[in-house]
Formats: sequence, C-alpha cells, structure tokens
Amino acid sequence: MSVFVEKTQEQGGSAAQPRDPRLTPTPDYGSLGPDSDFAKSSDGLSATSPTSAASAPAGSRPGTPKNLRLFPVVAMMGGIVSALLVLSGGAAWEKITATFSAKNNRAVSSAKHPESDLDRQKPQKQAETLLARAVSRSDGATDEIQSHVESWRGKLTWNPQLSQLTTVALNSNDQSVRASGIEVQLAAYGLSKRDSTVEGLVLQANSSDHAQKIWALWALGLLGNRGIETDRVVQVLIGHLQDTGKNSEESRRWAVEGLALVGTTSTVAPLLATMHNDPSAVVRERAACSLAESGMLTHEQRLIAVPQLITYTDDPALDAQTHAWAFQALNDITKQHLPNDSIAWRNWYQNSVGSGQ
Repeated sequence: MSVFVEKTQEQGGSAAQPRDPRLTPTPDYGSLGPDSDFAKSSDGLSATSPTSAASAPAGSRPGTPKNLRLFPVVAMMGGIVSALLVLSGGAAWEKITATFSAKNNRAVSSAKHPESDLDRQKPQKQAETLLARAVSRSDGATDEIQSHVESWRGKLTWNPQLSQLTTVALNSNDQSVRASGIEVQLAAYGLSKRDSTVEGLVLQANSSDHAQKIWALWALGLLGNRGIETDRVVQVLIGHLQDTGKNSEESRRWAVEGLALVGTTSTVAPLLATMHNDPSAVVRERAACSLAESGMLTHEQRLIAVPQLITYTDDPALDAQTHAWAFQALNDITKQHLPNDSIAWRNWYQNSVGSGQ
C-alpha cells in the first residue's frame, strides 16, 4: 500500500557500442556488464550492474531484473527511507541525512574536505559522496554532481547505498536535489542522454518481456525529465496508458510513474485523464499521487490540476475511493485542509481565484 493511500484512509557513459543493433529481451538484466546480452544488442543503450544477486529479494526468479525491485521504492515512496520522510516530516529528514553524514563523515562537508580529495576517489565513491552532500543540502553539491556526472556514466554500480540516496533525493522539496537524483540514476544505469537512447527504450517498452517493459517506461521518464526527446517520451507514455487492452495494470502504472518523472505541464492532462478513466484502482491512485506529491511537477504545475480535481470529488462516474483521492490531492497541492466536501472546495476555489490568491 502506498503512502498516498494510507493518508487518504486516515482522513500521503558513454553507451556501449553494440555488436547487434537489435534490442532483445535480456535475461541477465540484474547483473549487466559490458559483455552482457543487453550491452551487445542495444543501440545507444547501456546499463551497469544495478544490483548484485545477493541483494535480490528472496524468491526472485533467476534472470529477473533485480533493479526493478528498487524502482517502487524510488517512484512510489514505498521504502523505509521515503516512508519516514513523508510520514514523519522534518525530524525524519534530519535523522536520514544524519545517517548519511555519519557514513560519509569525510564527505558531507565540502568546507572541511578539499575537492582534491574527492577527485582522487573512484567514481562510485564520488557519486555517493556528492549525492549525500546534496540530500543534506551542502552548498555546491548539486553543481558538483553536474560537473562530474558524465564521467561516471557506465562506471557506477546500483547498490543499496546509491539506491537509498537516490530515494531521498527524488523526494526532496529542492528541485535541484531531485534533478541530481535523476542524473545519478541515469549515470548508474549507463544510459546516455541521446535521442537514440530514447528510441531504443521505446522499442524496449513494447517488449513482450514484462520486466524489460516496465524498466523502459521508468527510464523513459528519467530521460524525458532531462530534456531528451521529451515530447516523444510523453506521447509514448500516454500511448501505453490509453491502450488498456494491450497493456497490463502493472505496465500502465509504470507509464504513470514515467509521466510523473517527466514533470512537464503537458503531463498534467493525461494524468488527470488516467485518474478518471483507468479501470484499475491502483493506476488511478498512482495518477492522483503523481498530481499531488510524487514525481517532478512544480507546485505551479500541480495547481493547474485543481479545478478538475474539484470536479472529480463528486463526479458520479467515479467511485468513492477515487473521490477520496481527489480530496487528498487537493489537500496536498493547496495545503488548504478543508473537509471532504465538494461545495466547500468549490467555494474556496471561487473565492481564491476571484481574490487573486
């Protein structure tokens, strides 16, 4: 169960040069390296050892992309780190950043440790150190990530430390920290920021291999956020959402997560449409949460959804749970803690718009 449902019920490198240009489903996705099937078959795509087999959940089948097990933590705030952030507020943030500070006590303070020390570190340590600095709001950390990230691409391992740091970064209320989390994740996956990478992922998103498909939908969102073929990415993700007959509930859910990552104004309308029209309650909830608090939309972009969300609160075509999600989204976006009453919200909106608030 996601945090959003719980809150509602309570009332929140370069790319490897392929030997074969064809993209094919790859069984060793969780332990990719330069000699893997995927690296050999990908055109402009490369991913590097997101997790080790030892870190895979018990019971996961051989060949399952273990890195996918980490994606719900990042996108849905299902992990311990993000749950603490959302449910416990500032105290949890301080506890988490203090933990990272303790683990990286030689890295978090750039004032105490010269950059020359950082430059002598291996790429993995550099990435972990700078992302730890970023999530603890150390001055200049996000700029340092931007200056180093291209040199890390294809050289990082997606380990638990990097996963946790990225989770915290993507849940930060600082836009530059969130962007840094995306940059580090792309570097860890070895995904080059090129149009050809998007095209390869578009093909992969149509794969009959379910794990490959949903990984590609997430990765498309990461690239779209960084301005790589953004319009194309949005249209592909919308297409996956609209074809409910062809695409499973899980695929559509990850298309929602991808749209939430893109973070452009053009994603607001399809997220609203998905919240209203998708036959799956899980997908509708994820769309609502993406509009309310998840993903990369700015506050101003989220406000665009408010009139339609008010309409959804008593739309007879929607069930009671979706009405409740609409109310929760309104609370999260506007910070106006009104009762779950459609008339009260309409009155507030009319008054606030009329008064220019």
